[in-house]
Amino acid sequence: MNPKLYPLAFGTFAAGTGMFVMAGLVLPISHDFGVSPSAAGQFMTIFALAYAILSPVLAAVTAKVSRKRLLLIALAVYAAGNLLTAIAPAYGMALGTRVLAAAGAAILTPTASSVASALTPPEHRGRALALVLGGLTVSSAIGVPLGTWIGASNWRSTMWLVVAFSVVAFVAIAAVVPETRLPSSGRLLDRFTPLGDRRVLAVLLSQLIIFAAVFTSYTYLGTLFDLPLTAVLWAFGVGGVIGNQVGGRLTDRYGPRVMVFAGMAGATIAMALIPVAGVALVVALVWAFLWGAIGWLIGPAQQYRLVGAVPDNVPVGLGLLSSAQYLGIFVAGGAGGLVLDWYGKAGVISLATALGLVALLFTATTYRSQAAAAPEPARA
Repeated sequence: MNPKLYPLAFGTFAAGTGMFVMAGLVLPISHDFGVSPSAAGQFMTIFALAYAILSPVLAAVTAKVSRKRLLLIALAVYAAGNLLTAIAPAYGMALGTRVLAAAGAAILTPTASSVASALTPPEHRGRALALVLGGLTVSSAIGVPLGTWIGASNWRSTMWLVVAFSVVAFVAIAAVVPETRLPSSGRLLDRFTPLGDRRVLAVLLSQLIIFAAVFTSYTYLGTLFDLPLTAVLWAFGVGGVIGNQVGGRLTDRYGPRVMVFAGMAGATIAMALIPVAGVALVVALVWAFLWGAIGWLIGPAQQYRLVGAVPDNVPVGLGLLSSAQYLGIFVAGGAGGLVLDWYGKAGVISLATALGLVALLFTATTYRSQAAAAPEPARA
């Protein structure tokens, strides 16, 4: 594997850690600022909404900038946003700093993928993208549990850890990654052209709903049972890394349809079983591992579907898929916080499970019409 790709993977690792670790810091943040757990959960919500909105806008604005320079700018902005979060004296101010951090991540992740694609010959491009985007799943297995453990007594220490990760990625990219320029349109309207295709909309909406389901429970996991959260998040992350890798291979073998439905059905069942998982730590660890492994089967399969729908506009299509995911996380944070305040733990579990069922029903309905409109892409 090209060694120039590893700094890019570490950059996405830093971005994933700063985003997903907020689920493990809900209770420390609520105690520090004297707000409810649902209010603390909005740290993830505001980040996700800002990412989803800013990603296509910033991609258009920065279209003519050298990709290496853009990566360094993105990491600097991301580090600054997390630094300001770490020193913010009040809840409202800290919440606002998540928008700046999201702006950096919204530039960083898609740019790292495009650079990895440009630096790799076509026959190895899939592996290169898996390596770079794998930084996000590895962050859930290493960065998030580590940050949760560090932040149990002082959540601001975790923000400083994310800043340190960002600085390391900045130095590594500056030293190793070559200058890269890629053709890209600076017109914002071009970023939304694929939305005119109903097949694309079907994939984006199903991705939004299933991410809303999973992150309704994931964001407030620390409030759902009284077990060591660090260990549970670690098990989920390890399962996610394995599921993401296995999911790609199984998608190549069986096609995306099987993996999408298997992942959605498995994730929905796992969320319904949260009360059972909370009876003992061993049960929770096995449950979290299976939840992560089965749930992450969806990622490669949905990318496969989208590539088949827009084969001539893949970077923009995948950017829209990323925005759909973060919109789902935004919905999860807001809706999950409301039902937590109104109905408690049972409300969160019920909402997550219901959204999972909606995702399954919606995908079953739209997948049939999509398949009638056009055949699936040839399997690798």
